[in-house]
Amino acid sequence: MDKAKWWQDAAVYQIYPRSFFDSNGDGIGDLKGITAKLDYIKSLGIDIIWSCPFFVSPWADGGYDVADYRSIAPEFGTMEDFDEMIAGIHARGMRFMMDFVGNHTSDEHAWFQEALKSKDSPYHSYYTFRPGRDGKEPSNWASIFGGSAWEYVPELDEYYLHLFAKKQPDLNWEDPAVVQEVFDILNFWADKGVDGYRLDAINYLYKEPDFPDVEPMPGSPYGFATEHYANKPKVHEHFRTLHDKVMAPRGLTTVAEVAYLDEETARGYADPARGELDALYPFDLLNVDQEGYDKFSPLPLDLPSLKRALSHWQSVMHDHGWLALFIGNHDQPRALSRFGDEEHYPVRSAKLLANAMYFLQGTPYIYQGDEIGMTNPHYASLSQFKDVEALNALREGLDRGDSEERWLKLLNDRSRDGGRAPFSWSADEYAGFSTTKPWMDPCTNYKDINAAIEEDDPDSVLNFYRRLLKVRKGLPAVIYGSTEFLEMDDPELMVYIRRAEGQELISINNFSGSERSYRLPAGYETAELLISNCGDPIIKDGVIDLRPWEAVTLIVNC
Repeated sequence: MDKAKWWQDAAVYQIYPRSFFDSNGDGIGDLKGITAKLDYIKSLGIDIIWSCPFFVSPWADGGYDVADYRSIAPEFGTMEDFDEMIAGIHARGMRFMMDFVGNHTSDEHAWFQEALKSKDSPYHSYYTFRPGRDGKEPSNWASIFGGSAWEYVPELDEYYLHLFAKKQPDLNWEDPAVVQEVFDILNFWADKGVDGYRLDAINYLYKEPDFPDVEPMPGSPYGFATEHYANKPKVHEHFRTLHDKVMAPRGLTTVAEVAYLDEETARGYADPARGELDALYPFDLLNVDQEGYDKFSPLPLDLPSLKRALSHWQSVMHDHGWLALFIGNHDQPRALSRFGDEEHYPVRSAKLLANAMYFLQGTPYIYQGDEIGMTNPHYASLSQFKDVEALNALREGLDRGDSEERWLKLLNDRSRDGGRAPFSWSADEYAGFSTTKPWMDPCTNYKDINAAIEEDDPDSVLNFYRRLLKVRKGLPAVIYGSTEFLEMDDPELMVYIRRAEGQELISINNFSGSERSYRLPAGYETAELLISNCGDPIIKDGVIDLRPWEAVTLIVNC
């Protein structure tokens, strides 16, 4: 076995800075707030901190609409605050991964403002402008956030492309000047101590230039055109250029947010022999409890579908690349509310989700708050929701005649706001996040679920995460092992075996509120307990009697 790369035996902690910790009492989390909590993050067993964007932005899409790539937004602090944060991270033996939004900018970015002034501006080609067709948009492509992907500019008599919100015009990576701008930005932050990049929506960099019409969605003139802009062959060239010109010479690691991948494309992106990306963050793995890619058309969790998806990607990427392992992020509702049982077994099921995911092959990406079992905030009013995706979906739903009651439940269950409510630090007012009313209301249950309560409780979700990250570290079966899923059709049990030379482990997870019995495979009858979420497992004659939402991982050293 080749020696693992440093990031392959690491754990990542993802921060949504606006909601992490407010150091100055203005209701908004900031960089000094991150610095203040570095000891807490280190205590989890974290090696890498990844922060969502904190650049100057009009905040049309949670900071993923960047207006200045080299400036800290005033609400987050100053460049001196950034330098202090980086120094604190490195002093604790951790590294920092920056979120880089390279597919699009804000429409308030200076490049786009210059592009709007004239078709002859050199910045006009930084973006994708096209004339209309027959008095309408250049094509019927749909925006990921709803409506058309084209916005009309009367002064130019042209439309610009925005795959996301209309305030997020897509960059044109076929202009060499754009690519050079990206090099300069990445080098700027690397000079300031950044150790790697999480690349946002990065597999959309090339769009087919004829922009063909697609089949419209039911009830809409627009349709999703992913086959014409996602994972096009030219993207590999862009990735190799970034790797060769910036990432490899500086020893930076990369993880790419990707979707709509087939096996060949995924391996092409992340196979070390290709020299493109280090790891993939395939967020569409979490689409197993909804209709297609519509998060506001929820379905009950289909555990066999989730197991098939996980098994597929474990097999595809084994010896051909690396995966990010995650159960939640800033683009998802809370994992516990979504996949666990927050009503009857909140602590046990929160632990199970970690056990089920983080013994697979890949790097754990832990989203702030999941390590204490935070739930969706359960807001009482539609006015408490902030996210552009949620508000666009709400407006379209109400326009169709849906009730506000239906959408209150939908947004509470499925919106990105579920994961963006302020971190619950304590039972103090405003969840200990701030000394004043935060930009977004805290979770309604923060007095019962918070880091302070869990800190000294040996049976808390927080301390389970600490144990899990400690015991998985350095295990050959976890880092190098193959993965075999068992009981694929069982709607309640997730069981898999990891095998490496000299070591095997088995992870057994009961995704139900019922007791289940499971006969251990031959050779595991005398396996040692690695970790469990409810005390010593009950094993007799090779059969383990699982309690509701029990999770057990056993290990055999051959």
